[in-house]
Formats: sequence, C-alpha cells, structure tokens
Amino acid sequence: MAHLPQVKVPATYMRGGTSKGVFFRLQDLPAAAQVPGAARDALLLRVIGSPDPYGKQIDGMGGATSSTSKTVILSMSSKPEHDVDYLFGQVSIDKAFVDWSGNCGNLSSAVGPFAIQAGLVDASRIPSHGMATVRIWQANIGKTIIAHVPMVDGQVQETGDFELDGVTFPAAEVQLEFLDPADEGEGEGGGAMFPTGNLVDDLVVPGLCALKATLINAGIPTIFVDADAIGYTGTELQDAINGDAKALAMFENLRAHGALRMGLIKNLGEATKRQHTPKIAFVAPPADYVSSSGKPVAAQDIDLLVRALSMGKLHHAMMGTAAVAIGTAAAIPGTLVNLAAGGGTRSAVRFGHPSGTLRVGAEATLVNGAWVVKKAIMSRSARVLMEGWVRVPGGTF
Repeated sequence: MAHLPQVKVPATYMRGGTSKGVFFRLQDLPAAAQVPGAARDALLLRVIGSPDPYGKQIDGMGGATSSTSKTVILSMSSKPEHDVDYLFGQVSIDKAFVDWSGNCGNLSSAVGPFAIQAGLVDASRIPSHGMATVRIWQANIGKTIIAHVPMVDGQVQETGDFELDGVTFPAAEVQLEFLDPADEGEGEGGGAMFPTGNLVDDLVVPGLCALKATLINAGIPTIFVDADAIGYTGTELQDAINGDAKALAMFENLRAHGALRMGLIKNLGEATKRQHTPKIAFVAPPADYVSSSGKPVAAQDIDLLVRALSMGKLHHAMMGTAAVAIGTAAAIPGTLVNLAAGGGTRSAVRFGHPSGTLRVGAEATLVNGAWVVKKAIMSRSARVLMEGWVRVPGGTF
C-alpha cells in the first residue's frame, strides 16, 4: 500500500499572554487551505493533533488544553488604516471541528510581533527603536486592536522584565487596545452590548434555582453569574472544577441556556457546535486565596474575584477576551461584575484569577440611554518559541 509523504507548511509556534498557538501567514498555507472551508479546517485539526479521543494531542502541536489548542492565520490587511488581518481558530481537542466564532485576546498580543517579523507590516511604519504601533483587523469579530510592540535595533524586543501571572518567565510588555470592544447594532437596550437590553437578567436553567446573570457582548460574548449563587466562593483553582464532572455539566448547561438567551444559538443543541463562545464566568467580592503557583493573593490587592471556563474547563488564568468583558462590565454600574467590585463608577479593575491577578481598564459612557465603551486596555507579553515548518501527513486535507 502506497503512503503519501508528509507536507511541510511554514509556521511559527508562539506564546501570547497565557496561551500558545501555531501561527501561519495566509500565503504560506497550501492553496486549498487559503480559503475558508473543509480543507483549511482539516489541515489545522491535523496540525494541532485533533480530534484525539485520548484528549492528549500527542500527534500534533496542541497541548491538550483550551489555552494551547489554537491556530492563527495572518495576512496583509485588506482594510483601510490597518496593517494586518488576524483570523483565530480555536481547535477542539476531542472533536473534529474548528471554532471560528470569536477572538483570542491572549494570542492577540503575539499578532503584532509576528506580523512585523513575518514582513506583513510596511517597513516605513516600523521604527528601529521605540514602539511600533500595529493596527490589527480582528476578522472573526470585525474589530480593531492596536498593539504597541517594543523595538530594538530594528527587531522586535521579546525579552524584558514584565511579569504576567500565569506565565513563569518575564518578557517584554505588549500593550493592547481593543477599540469599540462591544458588539454593535440595535437591541432592546439601544445596542447589542447587552443583547437583552438588561444589565442583569433572570436566567432560568433547569436543575438550578433562578439565577441573576449579566449577559454581555464585549471582547467576547460572556455570561457572568455570582459565585455564591452556584455554590462557589470565587477562590477556586482548576482542580476544584475540572475534576468534578457534575460541575462541568452544570456549567455547560448554564452556558447553553445563556447562549440561547443572548441569541447566539437558535436551540440548545447548537451549543455543542459553538464551544468557544460564549464564555461562562462567576464573580465574587475580594477574598484572600493562594494562587496555583503557591503565591498568596490578598483581598486588599484586588477589586474582585473572577473564574472563567473556556472550552468546557476552568481556565488556568484568564482569557484575554474575557478580561475585556470583565473590564467593560466593571465600568458599567449595576452589572454583576461591577457590584462584585463594590459598585460605583470605575475606569479599571484588578481581579483575582486562579494564577494570580490582572488589571484591565475600560471607560464607559451613557449615550442616548445606551452604554458605550470606546476601548479596553491591558498588557500582555509574547515570544517566539519555535519557527520553521510544521508537517502533516499527505492526504490530510
């Protein structure tokens, strides 16, 4: 029996924030995968090592977690006043599908550095020293991200002393601005940031008591509930949730009903085909706890506690897009996130997550009865881990 040789595809393996992913230039993909569709999905699944019934992704580049089962495709931007188009694919670990429904805020921090190094940004816009401003079009959600990338001697500065909880080693800081992070359009409340028109909704979920929930489209569609309403404190680490099959089923049930209420799906069965969005998170007032690294986090050093699930599991830190949702919701008086942080008007919050703390800023204004957030800001870091080619068996796509 004849076997096809492996296909080599130029690729770069990068860490961005608390995630890792395989980055491609669109022009380097095989012709069949340069357009959306089955061939592209099949290629990326095989690159990452999915679907894997063992849940380990041993035969691919994935790391068997939602934070490390990610792919990025970049190209010179077709949008005016933008440098690069950024498309993110969240690869399912145990199922044969790639979710294109949302962005990855953590990997967004690696887009600017990769785009510069890959020759996708006009050389005239890149200073030899100082800060390069990379204008990113986030193609999944149709939003603009501005990345501020440090440069030294004409090269991206990757090493530095910026520390990010959830990442072991320090690196250079990359500041991100998520412009107009909320969804646009007309809704009951004058816009789609709150798809029901309410800051807080009563969410009816079979098997649970009636819950209060903040349903928000900012950064990424997110469902926020109070920790104590579902039997938690907000200080939980991964094992407390991910080792409890009953808890995971409860969260997925809650997520599906929230997605239906937000209008993201037409029936509950569609939630299984949309794992990346919406996110589900629970919030609580500040409390002392010990992070997953053993570092104590003091209640006095944070504004609130947040734990979030991604792809069906509690995240080890915090998704960058969910951090945008947290910052946006915290800036709007009356949301569950804002109330957990003590209420009132605020332009930034520092929240506690399983790996430590994170600060995110957002300023909200009330315009004609609707809340508007012009941008959310946070800092991450990014680094190239490996570059060259990734190989996939011939006939894969």
